[in-house]
Amino acid sequence: MEVHARAPLSPIGRQRVVDRVVVSGWSVAAAAEAAGVSERTVYRWLSRWRAGGPAGLVDRRSTPGRIAHKTPPDRVAAICALRRLWMTGAEIAEVLRMPLSTVSAVLLREGLGKRSRLTPIEPPNRYERRAPGELVHVDIKKLGRILVPGHAVTGHRRQRADRVRRFGVLKGTAGWEFVHVAVDDFSRLAYAEVLGDEKASTAIGFLRRTVAFFAAHGVHVERVMTDNGSAYRSHAHRLACLTLGIRHLRTRPYRPRTNGKAERFIQTLTHDWAHGRLYANSTERTRALGPWLDRYNFTRPHGSLSKRPPGSRLTNAPGNYS
Repeated sequence: MEVHARAPLSPIGRQRVVDRVVVSGWSVAAAAEAAGVSERTVYRWLSRWRAGGPAGLVDRRSTPGRIAHKTPPDRVAAICALRRLWMTGAEIAEVLRMPLSTVSAVLLREGLGKRSRLTPIEPPNRYERRAPGELVHVDIKKLGRILVPGHAVTGHRRQRADRVRRFGVLKGTAGWEFVHVAVDDFSRLAYAEVLGDEKASTAIGFLRRTVAFFAAHGVHVERVMTDNGSAYRSHAHRLACLTLGIRHLRTRPYRPRTNGKAERFIQTLTHDWAHGRLYANSTERTRALGPWLDRYNFTRPHGSLSKRPPGSRLTNAPGNYS
């Protein structure tokens, strides 16, 4: 049943008006006054009821029953077929000798306006290891270094690091910082450090400290999963994993979803910690990482853990970091 947004009567109210006139013998003027509508409206519903019965009292669609210049179905099929060959709207219009506006309207109506719609969406493949330490997801997030407070703090939108002098020295380009993260697949217990680069030696040092962190929480790391970055493909990283007794797994190329738990943790880390408050400089932001991790691991409810923190899944869950 479709009722117009501004209709004074619903189909039940319209039927009541009709019954008052036809069955109870009310006058049209009396029925209209009782319903709060005009006599013309009552006459209209009476006419529709006599023509179609109760079904005639339902609002009709405002769209026309026939569109004279509608694009033929064979043309629509051709447009969709060419679009699935990754052709742009302009190219399709040129090939079929059709107006670009028509092609664009058809693509929008058929749900093919965006190129992302051309790739079939894979169903989610969610998995979870059976015990802490069976698999730890490792990844790196690149963040811009903060040398001076930004316009959100100072209110000066034209202030940049290369225009600010400190102790007579002109600040240069801010550069980057690299947040190395590690997330346990089963418990979602997380560890992160802000480091200066993403080289193999840096990644190896982070891996060793990650193993020590999880060991302090009663978790023995058996496997780590990373992407195919140069640091993780190096021989030094492979030897470090052998020395630590860890099996190293890498994701398939161009498949970040395989390491999805690390990717999701990075989203939370970026939103809540890196961009969640205003920082005067990178040092202040780095100092805030430890308390944020402590809250994430032992206080903050986790959506995939029945609103419990990751630390609740550990047999040995200390209250804070050492």
